Amino acid sequence: MRKLDKAIIWPAYFDLGKTRKDGRRVPKNLAVQSPKITEIQEAVNRLGLENETNFDAHFPRTPWVKSGMLLVEKKEAKEKIIIKIAKQLLKIRSAQAKQ
Repeated sequence: MRKLDKAIIWPAYFDLGKTRKDGRRVPKNLAVQSPKITEIQEAVNRLGLENETNFDAHFPRTPWVKSGMLLVEKKEAKEKIIIKIAKQLLKIRSAQAKQ
């Protein structure tokens, strides 16, 4: 994938414990508590998007924490991709809660 064809996805985008100022990019009703990079990767895989994972990356607002990041193929606007991933994360979390 070329750089222009990728969107960088950080776990902070989906974290219910963060404010918009701290980096959350989805509404609270789509956010989850402390998302892990592996959960986000699973959500992206379920959406059928190509992705690359970097587990050692640091979110720019919290450079002391290795949160990891995903490079996801960009077929549409990044915000639409983020919303789709957030909805998929909620499905994953609700399925885990039922088990």
